[in-house]
Amino acid sequence: MRGLNGKVAVIAGAATGIGKATALKLAEEGVSLTLGDTNVAGIEAVAQQINAAGGKAVAIPCDISDDAEVKALVDLAVKAYGGLDFMHANAADLSLCMIDTHAVDVPLELFDRTIAVNLRGHLLCTRHSIPEIQKRGRGAIVYTSSGAAYAGEPERVAYAVSKSGINALMRHVASRWGKEGIRSNAIAPGVVLTENSTANMPDEMRAMILQMGRSPRLGRPEDIASMVALLFSDEGEWINGQVISVDGGVTMRA
Repeated sequence: MRGLNGKVAVIAGAATGIGKATALKLAEEGVSLTLGDTNVAGIEAVAQQINAAGGKAVAIPCDISDDAEVKALVDLAVKAYGGLDFMHANAADLSLCMIDTHAVDVPLELFDRTIAVNLRGHLLCTRHSIPEIQKRGRGAIVYTSSGAAYAGEPERVAYAVSKSGINALMRHVASRWGKEGIRSNAIAPGVVLTENSTANMPDEMRAMILQMGRSPRLGRPEDIASMVALLFSDEGEWINGQVISVDGGVTMRA
């Protein structure tokens, strides 16, 4: 894609699944990468894979709920490659979804942790990356959101609130810095068959989810990675302030 070769990107949440696939896709396009995750072995393995294939990647432990660690993630990109063009805020603590209930019952410590990672962490990624992107004159941020933000589910209140907040944050960034050449968008993935979901999802659940959609298959991490690359590229230059559903047609909305 035009406008990616020679650029620099940070991916927060890059050890597995969507983040890993995005790192590999961007590396193929000539992007130099800084990878952060709490799964240190995972991001080091992804960085090694990219470097072995002739790309450029460095890795650093990062919990995006920690301001100092997010700053260190961005600082590493600038130190390693001389600047920053793109931020993909992708990290989330999905383990919390298993016990994320409704507004009356949800444990407050679970709600607080979900907001700390899924929303506050994305704010930290934003506030540390924008000043560096500004130095380049233009660039882009892509957030990983979810259809849960607008589905109105009877459960997963903390997750839905955090993802709704990401969408609001994304629009704020697009409105505040769009005229300065910094684009901001969010991707709302459908059910994506990552390593974990492929291993743990029962066949009957997979069949039920597939029946709900309008595609002959479920999602792959590469589907989301391709959209991230498009939104970072020159081909995506006129896309700003949007939540884009990449879900095989499960969601159909104006």
